[in-house]
Amino acid sequence: MIARALLLATALLASPATHALAQTRNDIIAVPALRANVQVTGDLVRIGDVVDNAGNAAQVAIYRAPDLGTTGSLPVAQVLNTLRTHHVIGVDTRDLKEISVTRLARTLEGKDIELQIARALERRNGLGDAANLSMTFDRDPGDVRLEPSFTGGMQPAVVRYDNRNGRFDITFEIANENGTAPAKLRFTGTAIETVEAAVLTRNVDRNELIRHSDVVVERRPKAEVGADAASLDRTVGMQVRRQLRAGQAIRTADLAKPDLVQRDQNVTLIYETAGLYLTIRGKALDNGTEGDVVNVMNLQSKRTISGTVIGRGQVSITTVPSRPAQSSDAGAVPVAVATVNSPVAPKAE
Repeated sequence: MIARALLLATALLASPATHALAQTRNDIIAVPALRANVQVTGDLVRIGDVVDNAGNAAQVAIYRAPDLGTTGSLPVAQVLNTLRTHHVIGVDTRDLKEISVTRLARTLEGKDIELQIARALERRNGLGDAANLSMTFDRDPGDVRLEPSFTGGMQPAVVRYDNRNGRFDITFEIANENGTAPAKLRFTGTAIETVEAAVLTRNVDRNELIRHSDVVVERRPKAEVGADAASLDRTVGMQVRRQLRAGQAIRTADLAKPDLVQRDQNVTLIYETAGLYLTIRGKALDNGTEGDVVNVMNLQSKRTISGTVIGRGQVSITTVPSRPAQSSDAGAVPVAVATVNSPVAPKAE
């Protein structure tokens, strides 16, 4: 009984000693130590950012942070001197020579900003789709960096556009996840609507055919080209109606189907009817594309006739079939009746 009591007393005495020993070991393990790489979200660098196990001094600010989204370095010797002034000593340097400090940021890329501005201006005061808008800024926005707590989307708060001169003035707001005031971004400049157009790479003369190497596709202001801009596939192989210069955007009205028959060209006259197909040589007196009616000289009879262009160097001659004369007498001979346009004297009463 006495032995059991002694054992219990020994255990009770040993428990505080064991706890004290463990606490001492934890204190020994939790030695302040420098960090090689530091990331901060504010504009200040604190002791707790650069030192592990900084204790009560962790919230003390010691340096200004780098600019948003950038990285700077701190020499370890300088950091140790600064820590001593705040009574942080015995710091394990981990054989570091410098500490890298990065300030975190949310980056809005310039192309995304342009897209948001285009969407804000879309179909406003006569403008078209956002994809067809081209912006010129008074000041290049580049990439915009914000504190990482501004997690909201770019919401247009003020949108102004003057279609007389193309000027825009837009302010966006970006919400903060902490509930503080939103960030405001303002952009000014000009916006124009553009369209894709086929643009000549060389001068072309009237009636000249356009080859694939003669045109490139560019975006041009809609005010310059209008709604009549010709696409590439509708341009190649067509014939121009007038002289055009290099760098000029082509309009649909500038183009025509290529002439299949040209003036003074030898052509084939084709006469086709039921059970009969005749061809004869002729000479075109007009230019014409497919479906055009042109005058052609029959080289045998030297007579001028009209026909329809049906292919390259081919003109179709059509005749109106004569109708049988109407008569009540089956054996009567048809009689031609001439119409005289001379005036007739009124009958005297």
